[in-house]
Amino acid sequence: MTASHSDSLVVLFGATAGANGAKLGSDERELILLVWQVVDLHSKKTGILHKALVKADNLELSDQCREESGLTPEGLSEAEPLDRVLHQFTQLVLNDLKALGKSTYTLCTDGQLLIRQVLHPEASKKNFLLPDCFYSFYNLQKEFHECCSNSAPVKDLTIKSMAEYLSIPMDDSDNDFGVCEVSTMVTIVLSLLDEPYNHRFIVPETVKYKYETGPCSRSETVDNETVIRARGLPWQSSDQDIARFFKGLNIAKGGVALCLNAQGRRNGEALVRFVDSEQRNLALERHKHHMGSRYIEVYKATGEEFLKIAGGTSNEVAQFLSMENQVIIRMRGLPFTATPEDVLGFLGTECPVTGGKEGLLFVKYPDGRPTGDAFVLFSCEEYAQQALKKHKEILGKRYIELFRSTAAEVQQVLNRYLSTPLIPTLPGPIIPVIPSPYPMVTSTVRDCVRLRGLPYTAAIDDILEFMGESTVDIKPHGVHMVLNQQGRPSGDAFIQMKSSDKAYLVAQKCHKKMMKDRYVEVFQCSGEEMNFVLMGGTLNRSGLSPPPCLSPPAYAAFQAATAVIPAEAAATLYQSPALLSTARNHHASATAPPAVAYYPAQATQLYMNYTAYYPSPPVSPTTVGYIAAPPASLAAAAASASHTPVVPQPGALVRMQGLPYNTGMKEILSFFQGYQYAPDDYNGLIQMNDQARSMLQAPKEWVCL
Repeated sequence: MTASHSDSLVVLFGATAGANGAKLGSDERELILLVWQVVDLHSKKTGILHKALVKADNLELSDQCREESGLTPEGLSEAEPLDRVLHQFTQLVLNDLKALGKSTYTLCTDGQLLIRQVLHPEASKKNFLLPDCFYSFYNLQKEFHECCSNSAPVKDLTIKSMAEYLSIPMDDSDNDFGVCEVSTMVTIVLSLLDEPYNHRFIVPETVKYKYETGPCSRSETVDNETVIRARGLPWQSSDQDIARFFKGLNIAKGGVALCLNAQGRRNGEALVRFVDSEQRNLALERHKHHMGSRYIEVYKATGEEFLKIAGGTSNEVAQFLSMENQVIIRMRGLPFTATPEDVLGFLGTECPVTGGKEGLLFVKYPDGRPTGDAFVLFSCEEYAQQALKKHKEILGKRYIELFRSTAAEVQQVLNRYLSTPLIPTLPGPIIPVIPSPYPMVTSTVRDCVRLRGLPYTAAIDDILEFMGESTVDIKPHGVHMVLNQQGRPSGDAFIQMKSSDKAYLVAQKCHKKMMKDRYVEVFQCSGEEMNFVLMGGTLNRSGLSPPPCLSPPAYAAFQAATAVIPAEAAATLYQSPALLSTARNHHASATAPPAVAYYPAQATQLYMNYTAYYPSPPVSPTTVGYIAAPPASLAAAAASASHTPVVPQPGALVRMQGLPYNTGMKEILSFFQGYQYAPDDYNGLIQMNDQARSMLQAPKEWVCL
């Protein structure tokens, strides 16, 4: 058994079939060797030195492993698997302790990698529990640095460098890999126990047994050096699944935040907060390690990003999440009339909710209207699994979806709905509707390139550095950063080159070249294709697909203009100094020396044209929240936009969400009984499938009242 103040150490060394040393565990290879020896901290006696080979599932050895260890696949094929070796390890350690008259011990390794990056992840993947002794250990590098503070930094210390500092010879003449390392580590431990150091092994490092859930307040301070972003997660992953992927590393309480997309569904990303920067750096070494059959990308993130996802201010949410270590289930698609009694009855007595009604949290809009979402607390995994079996069962006339959830997802969903305005307005105007001082040529000549997958922190200078010598072939003001509708980088950029040949060379040379920690895809395209993409189409090496708002016949005749409304009308409606930069005085600049500028002014950056096919939420043109304009201006805009239907004034558009899938026109008309409809405009009532719910074609598809 182990104790916080052990009277013995078990000096432990291990190796994998892949990288060893400073990169141990980074390549996800299995353990193939364990060597250990017991040291009595009081009498300074030592036990028998043991060496055990471990049979890996994949016996293919790296060149480094073959060279350093001298092991072969044939020799390892006769060994025992890891779980049996660890059982033998425990028995042999207890026998050695008994021989020395001791009872407690703590592991001591040459760093954290063997415990945190090899043993815990491998045991987790092979679905067996490690003995308790592997949740507490001394890091010999840190203990040594505490005694010899003028030595090299902890991260640079090795067994050899520590031995050289203490003038301890390393006898590797027998070439018995692992034995020499453990013998040297034991000698280092004994040297630290003696004069002049008189060191005491008191505070070991610990590995958390399980991930602790809990709320996170936006008032908290989160260190930027403790947060990572994991991408490529299976959509059904829970916080426990992510904690299992990072098994062996200490995640902060409530430190897993699953990210949601604009529709409130998980997007395969999560932000994870660790207890310190050291644990975060170890997490980054798990880049492209596997969760099941998928590899997971791991990148640095910031504390601000974490708080944006996981932070909350609602007292109701804080009270709901105050019951810690509960399993959270999210229910989606509830009838708007559902009561707590209905939900409890739906779940049944076989999966009791923690605290009854207190364990239910209904998600509502700011005005109190239900959203159809709710979160439920269960005291144990067994009850949660019973509840998940009711996935897509019927409550009332609707089927209910159930998913594993997290405290961060509760905060995120509540924050999303609570920030929904009571009187919805359209998002800010799309910049391409405004004539640009540096207009893009919309020809079919493929003299442009599209950069996709840029880091969100990428700036113009990063793009120019990325393109290298090809920057001399960029047209003046030819770099266009594409922003999303929130005004944030979308990861895209369009660049106008001096010729199609130059664009082709850039696409061939820079495709999948790294920018910071991401590879960037580079496609050759034309100015016309650039505008198609801004309207919501897709462009890759397989070709161009039309925007979702355009049917294939319309796509063929689609013009390159990107304006949602004609530019003439935009000039009348959007006369905001924040959007329209002052026209450049060409006469004044003629006398100045010409300056090379590769990118446009801030006001002429490109915005993805989401609202061309996804008016979220749709409202009447009379309530457009861009900039107040007199009725005459609106009438002029409507007259010039002959292809854009405008609802006659007075009038209003309403959107109906959450309709039963079998709803017909009669039910909708009955619902609005007593209200006056626009004359002869029942054609505006359409049945929408799932795709149409998120991709709406034109304002005429909404009921006019």
